[in-house]
Amino acid sequence: MESIRKLKIWALLILISFFKFGEGFYLPGSYPHKHGIGDYLNMKVNSLTSIDTEIPFSYYSLPFCKPQEGIKDSAENLGEILMGDRIENSPYRFKMHTNETDIFLCQTKPLLADEFNLLKKRIDEMYQVNVILDNLPAIRYTKKDGFMLRWTGYPVGVKVQDSYYVFNHLKFTVLVNKYEETNVASVMGTGDAAELIPTIGNEGSDAPGYMVVGFEVVPCSFQHNADSLKNLKMYGKYPSSIKCDPATVAMAIKENEPVAFTYEVSFEERDIKWPSRWDAYLKMEGAKVHWFSILNSLMVITFLAGIVLVIFLRTVRRDLTKYEELDKEAQAQMNEELSGWKLVVGDVFRAPTNPSLLCVMVGDGVQILGMAVVTILFAALGFMSPASRGTLITGMLFFYMVLGIAAGYVAVRLWRTIFVGDNKGWVSVSWKVACFFPGISFLILTTLNFLLWGSHSTGAIPFSLFVILILLWFCISVPLTLVGGYFGAKAPHIEYPVRTNQIAREIPAQKYPSWLLVLGAGTLPFGTLFIELFFIMSSIWMGRVYYVFGFLFIVLTLSVVVCAEVSLVLTYMHLCVEDWRWWWKSFFASGSVAIYIFFYSVNYLVFDLKSLSGPVSATLYLGYSLFMVLAVMLATGTVGFLSSFWFVHYLFSSVKLD
Repeated sequence: MESIRKLKIWALLILISFFKFGEGFYLPGSYPHKHGIGDYLNMKVNSLTSIDTEIPFSYYSLPFCKPQEGIKDSAENLGEILMGDRIENSPYRFKMHTNETDIFLCQTKPLLADEFNLLKKRIDEMYQVNVILDNLPAIRYTKKDGFMLRWTGYPVGVKVQDSYYVFNHLKFTVLVNKYEETNVASVMGTGDAAELIPTIGNEGSDAPGYMVVGFEVVPCSFQHNADSLKNLKMYGKYPSSIKCDPATVAMAIKENEPVAFTYEVSFEERDIKWPSRWDAYLKMEGAKVHWFSILNSLMVITFLAGIVLVIFLRTVRRDLTKYEELDKEAQAQMNEELSGWKLVVGDVFRAPTNPSLLCVMVGDGVQILGMAVVTILFAALGFMSPASRGTLITGMLFFYMVLGIAAGYVAVRLWRTIFVGDNKGWVSVSWKVACFFPGISFLILTTLNFLLWGSHSTGAIPFSLFVILILLWFCISVPLTLVGGYFGAKAPHIEYPVRTNQIAREIPAQKYPSWLLVLGAGTLPFGTLFIELFFIMSSIWMGRVYYVFGFLFIVLTLSVVVCAEVSLVLTYMHLCVEDWRWWWKSFFASGSVAIYIFFYSVNYLVFDLKSLSGPVSATLYLGYSLFMVLAVMLATGTVGFLSSFWFVHYLFSSVKLD
């Protein structure tokens, strides 16, 4: 009792310490940066992106001004590189709370034919320039039909009639708020650098300071006077006033002529708190649509739950109760008159075709589903904020590797169950689990990567990162999967409640092909998630920020329930027509939702990504869609199979038939 009391005291102390620490912790995001008046703020640039091609390129692939100290890459995590982000320094710099106008940046050399043609091509392909200040992307506001539209970044240029104009003057607005001291000293990574937060009472803490809470940009096309540019150095003052009018364009690009770049910056104080500075980017639009999606899923679940309830309470329970009330002679007589699912008692647990492949796919499905649930849950709680770029992808990779233990355990235990406790071949099954889905993914991504390499895109995975990914695969994921397989081999197998006959029972001719039911079953899970799928696709391909992970977690949970119910009902229907080959059918009954998701992806490509140009872009889109569909099929199929396995085991363990 004394030890228990001490344990409670320690737990209470840890909780108190956690909450005390939490007083100075912002979630999501990072600690604020304090900037004194006149401190330099260095703007960074990210990859050029376009919804027209979906192929990112380096900012400095175009003839833009380069920083005096040379181009330097910012430290990037694994997720940022996989997403195609290439964050580099830029020549743009501001002084905190100091308005500046007409700042000359540079004048390029006369545009060569290749540079001129490339610039025109990037304008035609609607490429956007993405700039970052204090980890905040620049926002651009435009009005259309009385509505205010919000964009991240600004276009490289615009084509008017047959002429091409470049946006060579940028009007920046930096929103700031007075710095608020925290009561905790800590070092917290922000994605750019580690920042030491001083405590109250430190020397210099009374000095006025500001933090950046917003960053806006207005791009303009301005024709500079050639004579005024002479003898101007970087950050010099342009002699005449520059009027930035986004509604007009003036700087037409021409071959063998230079382009001058200038900018201006103004600071505005806003009452925006540091934890709320990302609200402008994460503002949830269409909340009613998300709730409609959830309501739609609940209706499907209720409908299927009603069917499952009828099966359990009215059909199965009634048959079992009637059977158990009979004496032994009557039971023997009834056995001869059995019909439906009771007739396949000697074959229902007969090993399926390709049992090894089934075990591998179920194991990989458990791993993918577990990764999705844990990642979305952490993101919903705010641990994977967009402020920390790449953390979502990095977290997915981490959780996927760790859950290799669960994949190996489930696959090997299922293997031993199918072969009634035989340990032989568990190492082979574990290896297949560790290599099946990652191997197919590696093949798809490598093929797509060659296309990106050929396009000189920043979206191409560097060779060094390829080596790192392979090392993570074989040095962490594979060993963990083998460890899981070892525990699965040591765990007791699931015993079947009935014996399997030596000779397989002939399956009666069916009125309709069973595969038709299996394919049709996927429409119900698809109906629960297709609305949320639109928002996810828009986030990936239209450059929109997706951060309604709370809704996504609810939809994922409901989809899992629907997949389990659909597979369970379909398995019961097959057993009732004396078809005992339920193993693979239960897997693909819910896994067939992947087919409809792929069709939806093609539909999205044709009708929503009309501007997507070129065979390379279309191939990239379809390749990534195929990768996503494969993962969905394994995850949903696993849910369906495991629920059907539990149902069949429960059904036939409730009655003993000889």
